[in-house]
Amino acid sequence: MSNYITFAKSEDAVEIAKMEKEFFSSPWSENAILSEINAPDSVFLVSKKNNNITGYISGRDIAGEFYINNIAVKKEFRRQGTAFLLLSGIVNSAKERNCEFITLEVRASNYPAIALYKKTGFEFLGERKNFYSNPKENAAIYTFFFNKRI
Repeated sequence: MSNYITFAKSEDAVEIAKMEKEFFSSPWSENAILSEINAPDSVFLVSKKNNNITGYISGRDIAGEFYINNIAVKKEFRRQGTAFLLLSGIVNSAKERNCEFITLEVRASNYPAIALYKKTGFEFLGERKNFYSNPKENAAIYTFFFNKRI
């Protein structure tokens, strides 16, 4: 069975919290994840294979602007299109909500993620100095515009 994308459920929060601890220096707590899964202005998607979570992405619609919080894929499922499926799913969700754009921050040194964002149509808009800690690093801001005007 191949990977599929679905909306996260409350019972997914435990596994997502474990992944947060593994991949991020400032992980979200299980309670924060539960809150995000259940928030009406939030979109929280998971990728699954054989009913096991392989990755996730979350974001919020704030007044027609969509902000991606986190995206993560288990190491054994990387470079198999999982992150692309998750990102495509959240782009579609933001489009259905009539958002003007989607934006995110990424560690400036995370070249695989940056390549994915560029491939998906996100544009580099600038940097936030010392945005990340453990280790301290700049964030690159990437944004996808739905109705870009020239």
